[in-house]
Amino acid sequence: MSEIVTTTTPAAPVNYPVTDEVRAALAVTLRGCEELLPEQEWVAKLARSQATGVPLRIKLGLDPTAPDIHLGHTVVLNKLRQLQDLGHQVIFLIGDFTSTIGDPSGRNTTRPPLTREQIETNAQTYYKQASLVLDPARTEIRYNSEWCDALGARGMIQLAARYTVARMMERNDFAERFKAGTPISVHEFLYPLMQGYDSVALKSDLELGGTDQKFNLLVGRALQAEYGQEPQCILTMPLLEGLDGVEKMSKSKGNYIGISEPANAMFAKLLSISDTLMWKYFNLLSFRSEAEIAALKAEVEAGRNPKDAKVMLAKEITARFHSAAAADAAEQDFINRSRGGIPDDIPEVNLSGAPLGIGALLKQANLVPSTSEAMRMIEQGGVRVDGSVVTDKGLKLEAGTYVLQVGKRKFARVTLG
Repeated sequence: MSEIVTTTTPAAPVNYPVTDEVRAALAVTLRGCEELLPEQEWVAKLARSQATGVPLRIKLGLDPTAPDIHLGHTVVLNKLRQLQDLGHQVIFLIGDFTSTIGDPSGRNTTRPPLTREQIETNAQTYYKQASLVLDPARTEIRYNSEWCDALGARGMIQLAARYTVARMMERNDFAERFKAGTPISVHEFLYPLMQGYDSVALKSDLELGGTDQKFNLLVGRALQAEYGQEPQCILTMPLLEGLDGVEKMSKSKGNYIGISEPANAMFAKLLSISDTLMWKYFNLLSFRSEAEIAALKAEVEAGRNPKDAKVMLAKEITARFHSAAAADAAEQDFINRSRGGIPDDIPEVNLSGAPLGIGALLKQANLVPSTSEAMRMIEQGGVRVDGSVVTDKGLKLEAGTYVLQVGKRKFARVTLG
């Protein structure tokens, strides 16, 4: 099958009134965003939508490169939900076809494509998790294999003819790799083309993405114009740094907070971010008004303990993905841990070999990676048995049940036979 046949041509421009409702919708759009391009075109689209009652089509595409969605993904999902609440049609696009190419964005090497089996496994959980942010009843779910597979070789060549190599090389990561002599595979040029073609197929009015997706989003605008459609506007959102405060949140970097993580783990991870990074998390993740956040920040700058604000953030996010009761319980669990208390949900371990040395016991209970690490933790006063600090590295425990603790967060209830 060849390319999609264009069935619409942009009509002559009509000037619709920019009402207070349109200005309010623009403010919602702009909150926390990095760029809105072109802003005046988006204002015109909003005005037209309000005057005609026709919702705008707003697209977000995610490649299922991992089975779980983390808080970094929810930066754009939150924005999508805000626009959804304004009455517009949200399209959650799962890039099951583009995942087989591999997104080169921000890469200095070729990204290995996923297998079909990996993609299908990951895609199964994507929308279920995204539904924790979006309203499922008002979300259109699409897979880009629907039109990409149908293109075939002829259609792919015709699509490639609509974009030049010179424009492709304007992309920073391609230009830098070319200058450094790092290989660029031809198939990598197809990724932004296929992502842009998604916008043609869906007749998108606005596409969202992280700042690293700006080039791909602009390709969508260019291709829509090539196909005689009104070009989409693009909205880029900042990339959220992970727990390390340096790299963007990523499961591969281990600095992420998954939205399906247990409430206690989510709460504790949020409390571990720095006092400085906390405000970016507030701006990009909190549903509090900008005025509320500014007032809270002023209180902290005036001397209020920043931990108070961080607890508020952690409880809000944890409640969103679990419940208010779960957030309260997670806060209490964190307090218990910080005071040396015992959490409610600790692993139960059954071991044999009593009497057993404390080092071997900690290792077999998976509380330390090695007996030497156990000895080091004992030296630092980081090991407790039933709440009492262990100072004797030669301690042997007889048969019985004990609560073992290593550091502030690792616990196990061990029954030794």
